[in-house]
Amino acid sequence: MKITFSQKNYEDNHLILFLRDGKEILNSNILNIDAKQILSEIVKSKKFSKNSNFKEHFFYKNSNKLKSISVIKMSPKMKEFEYESMAGSILMDLEKKKVDNISFYIEDKINNSKSITRDVAIQSIFNGFILKNYKFEKYRIKSSKEFNVKSINVINSLTKNTEKLILLNQKVSDGVFLTRDLVSEPANILYPEKFVDECQKMKKSGISLEVFDEKKIKKLGMNALIGVAQGSSRPPRVLIMKWKGSKKSFTQPLTFVGKGVTFDTGGISIKPSGGMEDMKWDMGGAAVVAGLMYTLALRKAKVNAIGIVGLVENMPDGNAQRPGDVVKSLSGQTIEVLNTDAEGRLVLADILHYINERYKPKFMIDLATLTGAIIVALGDRYAGLFSNNTELADKIMNSSFETGELSWRLPMDDDFDKLLNCQIADMKNITGTRGAGSITAAQFLKRFVGNTPWAHLDIAGVTWSKKGSHFSRPGGTGFGVKLLDYFVKRNYE
Repeated sequence: MKITFSQKNYEDNHLILFLRDGKEILNSNILNIDAKQILSEIVKSKKFSKNSNFKEHFFYKNSNKLKSISVIKMSPKMKEFEYESMAGSILMDLEKKKVDNISFYIEDKINNSKSITRDVAIQSIFNGFILKNYKFEKYRIKSSKEFNVKSINVINSLTKNTEKLILLNQKVSDGVFLTRDLVSEPANILYPEKFVDECQKMKKSGISLEVFDEKKIKKLGMNALIGVAQGSSRPPRVLIMKWKGSKKSFTQPLTFVGKGVTFDTGGISIKPSGGMEDMKWDMGGAAVVAGLMYTLALRKAKVNAIGIVGLVENMPDGNAQRPGDVVKSLSGQTIEVLNTDAEGRLVLADILHYINERYKPKFMIDLATLTGAIIVALGDRYAGLFSNNTELADKIMNSSFETGELSWRLPMDDDFDKLLNCQIADMKNITGTRGAGSITAAQFLKRFVGNTPWAHLDIAGVTWSKKGSHFSRPGGTGFGVKLLDYFVKRNYE
């Protein structure tokens, strides 16, 4: 999608006007006489004056090149993500109308918020168009028949700095797109080794990579992780991504941890066949960590951050882990594996402990498509948030509501934790009870983080959307990259 900045070429395009009351643009020299006459009639109408969410498309049949106009009346209290969401919705509408080139104008006094200036609103509109425009069509011989918008032009007069920020944001969106690419790949193409290969592109942005092969994983004693992987012909990998954007020494880095099960059959505790194809995106947490680290590097975030992902494939062959097996985790704690389909927590247990001991991080945030129970609780709109630290949880929640990538904190306590106690090992990987499955999964992870501030985001319901989200078409959403990038920017830069 091409981005341009010009007050002169809007007449070759479809024109979108984002208005508070229309007075500013009617008093300007931007529109020609015909367009002003049409707009004047619209803003004088009762429908426009009384409807706070006015949104209409008009075909323009005069002699000049301007084909059509959209008039959008904006609420004065919109947040940045609401501009993004609105732009994504408009993009879908214009594709249906087969509009290929867009120009837009936004009135200066569009928002009452002191933090959202006209230029910030323009950047958010561009972000919405860019994020929604993504498609994964790598394996189609013929592209879909959907009509594509080719270019977006803004006719507001912008500073060179604002123009640079808009173009930078277009580049930074590659972090979200990396996450979407990874979760969209089929499991015969994307397996642990291939995931690592796909992340090699991040080196050009300044990220350093460290890879543990199967031999190193075994030598370290990551037996909980290796137990999940042992039924697959695809060997496991652990990938560490390091971004040094601060001049300070690399101590107490901001740390992000991702579950990377590139395909999950459930192992010996095999899943029902219906819907199992969706388990190609059970590595969604690892994909978010990769996309976030890439985003931080692309925008040269002034922080020191580290991401670690455990990459395995959970398969049921003759060498697979059995229900009832006991494994000794890297932390030394033993685990009775009662269900091999509760595998993500085993992978996370070892990499959480490893990164905590090696780097002594400021905090750890893990992301995982961990439980179906979180979908029952929160549907496809909210990620489940669990934490041992209220300050950290509050920062994530605040960032969540500012970005529109929603999360909701659920409880944790000692009584839930006791449900994991086991007769023959230090703990079991499931409780055997029907209730609070997402909570007890989080309690399991908590046993491997020590006293480090930690938060867990269960993203099982928000990683993939069959109908599309505010910021994405149907498929991988990239949920978590925007949220955590904002979280870092707001609290640690």
